[in-house]
Amino acid sequence: MYRILISGYYGFNNIGDESILTAVTESLREGLRDIDITVLSSDPEGTAKRYGVRSRNRRSLLSIVRSVAGCDLLISGGGSLLQDVTSKRSIIYYLFIMWLAGLFGKDYFVYSQGIGPINLQRNRKWTAKILKKASGIVVRDEKSREFLGEIGVDPNKVVVTADPVLKLKPAGLSEGRRILDTEGCLFETKGSFKAESGNAAENAERPTVVGMAIKERKTDSSFLEEIATAAERLIRERNAKIVLIPFHFSEDMPVASELAKRLKARGLGDSVCAVSHKYLAEEMMSIIGNTDILVGVRLHSLIHAAIMGMPMIGISYDPKINSFMHSVGRKAMCSVYDFTAADFLEEYDRVMADREAITAKVTERVKSLKASLDTNEKMIREIMSRKG
Repeated sequence: MYRILISGYYGFNNIGDESILTAVTESLREGLRDIDITVLSSDPEGTAKRYGVRSRNRRSLLSIVRSVAGCDLLISGGGSLLQDVTSKRSIIYYLFIMWLAGLFGKDYFVYSQGIGPINLQRNRKWTAKILKKASGIVVRDEKSREFLGEIGVDPNKVVVTADPVLKLKPAGLSEGRRILDTEGCLFETKGSFKAESGNAAENAERPTVVGMAIKERKTDSSFLEEIATAAERLIRERNAKIVLIPFHFSEDMPVASELAKRLKARGLGDSVCAVSHKYLAEEMMSIIGNTDILVGVRLHSLIHAAIMGMPMIGISYDPKINSFMHSVGRKAMCSVYDFTAADFLEEYDRVMADREAITAKVTERVKSLKASLDTNEKMIREIMSRKG
């Protein structure tokens, strides 16, 4: 039995990271034989039950040391673990675990991560030092590979694939409809561009359901006010209904609630609804599949939309949004810092007018990116074979 330990941002109810763990564990089981998986998690009991793995407390130094000492291979990733923009300390945590694996003579492997930005010089030096000794490095975009080259890691040692979440299978729509109905978000006339029957005139009268996955920490920001204005104009001028979808529940729910509150204050309460409970990756994909278009600031909301073959508009708060949109042949509309309702309405009209061609192109790109992700398991099998 080959013992694999996975280190990442798991157990925090962030749908993006939980989607990563779903994809990674499924891919490992499909691609490798006779393995035993342990995950470092903030919620060991929940993670063990949900994914059918062993799990240890990521907050306990003793648990970390014992887990690393007892594994054959440490997997770091996926996600954006090695960056110091959102936190100056988290990068130290992930590098420490890899350093510890090296100290115990264990192999460690970087699994389709997005690397950077890393601004502090000491963090750059330590990242380069640790990754130079990794048994394999796979990143999810070319910019991550280029960045590693800049800080001193041999680019020839770095393989580019894609975000591991792209390996998830599309979800059926029935569960999403059930959830939206339970949440009070199932607009009865939804589906103007998915209707399989009825004439064009009838379909044109149906509202367009717009899913919004917004990341914003401040409920009084100018960005949030522009989003509220954009949503109001979609409802009044584009015959839309708005479903607000929190991807990182604890962070996104206050923003979703504030947006719903503002739209209700403008007399639009019947046209907006916020999903108010936590759901798993497959359920979130099904929810997104029941909208007509996804407006995403959260990376994995956009990835879920791509998997489900949905038209989408990306708004960037981090280079990873730009990189992903580029990888599927699209561009982020703008950043959260220069977003305006007027520009958004123009982009919305362009995407909806060309939605079939756009989604066909994205679907083809997703197929290619998905195939590239098998590289992770191929490289891990080679590491396993060297150990006999």
